[in-house]
Amino acid sequence: MSIHKSIAKSAGIVGLATLCSRILGFLRDIVIARLFGTYVYAQAFVIAFRIPNLFRDLVGEGAANAALVPVFSEYSVRHSKEDFWELANVVLNLLLIILMSITVLGIIFSPLLVRMIAPGFVVDPAKLAATIKLNRIIFPYILLISLAAYSMGILNSLRHFSIPAFAPCLLNVSIIVFALLYGEGIKGLALGVLVGGVLQLAVQIPVLYQKGFHLRLFKRFKHPAAKTIGKLMLPRLFSSSIYQLNNFVDSIFGSLAWIVGEGGVAILYFSYRLIQFPLGIFSNALAQTILPTLSTQALEETPDKLKQTLSWGLRQIFFVLLPASVGLMALSRPIVSTIFEGGKFDMYSSQLTASALFYYSIGLFAYGATKVLQSCFFALKDTVTPTKVAFLALVVNIVLNSILMFPLKIAGLALATSISGINTFFILFIILNKRIGNFDLERIYISFVRILLSSLFMGLVCHLVYEKISVNKYFNLAAALTAGILSYIFFCFIFRVEEMRELWRWIKERKKI
Repeated sequence: MSIHKSIAKSAGIVGLATLCSRILGFLRDIVIARLFGTYVYAQAFVIAFRIPNLFRDLVGEGAANAALVPVFSEYSVRHSKEDFWELANVVLNLLLIILMSITVLGIIFSPLLVRMIAPGFVVDPAKLAATIKLNRIIFPYILLISLAAYSMGILNSLRHFSIPAFAPCLLNVSIIVFALLYGEGIKGLALGVLVGGVLQLAVQIPVLYQKGFHLRLFKRFKHPAAKTIGKLMLPRLFSSSIYQLNNFVDSIFGSLAWIVGEGGVAILYFSYRLIQFPLGIFSNALAQTILPTLSTQALEETPDKLKQTLSWGLRQIFFVLLPASVGLMALSRPIVSTIFEGGKFDMYSSQLTASALFYYSIGLFAYGATKVLQSCFFALKDTVTPTKVAFLALVVNIVLNSILMFPLKIAGLALATSISGINTFFILFIILNKRIGNFDLERIYISFVRILLSSLFMGLVCHLVYEKISVNKYFNLAAALTAGILSYIFFCFIFRVEEMRELWRWIKERKKI
């Protein structure tokens, strides 16, 4: 099996798992939307859950991808199993100390954190109190989910992707069950998050032991490779914090109800969750599974294979996310109405969420491609450059938010995020091209243009089908999406999109087996 097919197979496993998680995530968001709308409890949940998510990314998933995977991938190739698991235990012991300290401090300083992230809540004492209480209850989630992310990093470095990929499904199931059991209020949401965190960690532990892991708690805190991980992790901490600060900046501006309208925080959450569907299913899966391969290829004397893999990864991203971007823009209103509208999620919430979704969709391809470019930098053990570019993106986002929120209200915040994301992609692309040399730029450019043309015609078909068919909103949306998929395939062949031809050849080969 070729290396690209191996990556594609692993990405397919992760993508399938992410698809399950996203579907369950949609069900979770539908439950939250219809129980709470975009009002007090929905906004409290968004802010309270966002704070531990910041620290999860700093010491959990962000570190796992940027620092753990490259070093552990190298260790699995060049060192014995005993050395590999010795390093794993040292890193675990260090993480436990950091995570427990952060958890305790987070619980103590929750009132300050909430006021900093959602200053607009200060004018509504009930909303502020509910957010602080919920944040304190769910803060231990950071410990659980970061340990789950650590486990994912270890297993991914050993090329095991399935169980870690399916683990997030358990969080969504847990939140759905407890939210429905307890109804309106914070108790169900809090229990759902905490139980979900326990399940995500617990499901990976048996696999770790099968691979050879043996827990040696607080016996060793030093290892030569742990210093390497620390050096790689430090810039990534800044990079991750800047990325999360972008989300917090949106929350700060979104909480200013007297400028952007009531429910801004929840509106941004629900619209961005829809963006995360194609982003998580494909680009996150591809970036996650391509990193160990890029890390191994970066060890070779010549970067030819690395450049080929990078070019292939970017073209696959465009092939999937450009039509997804156009489709979400063309059908933003019916998608939001069909999925969320009902219960306390009223027409007001639906219209503003659709508007935010439209503008978020503009930058969808850039969000996904940036993840692949960052994986290449991480494979080269360069976490500083993405950090600098992420800081620039933060500044751009703040400036654009300040300008666009007045004429476009909540939609202006989404547009600012898209422009900032596209800017980040192009800067990283240019820097990486200078760093490793031309990685098939002409091929990437031609592929992008052909896919974009196919996507635009597909978007037109989606719009026309939805406008012409009048049965009910569920049938109309299903018909428009089906027509969009079929027309995209058709136009890809018309415009000679290479990736579609590769996919078609692969399907025919599979049929012969």
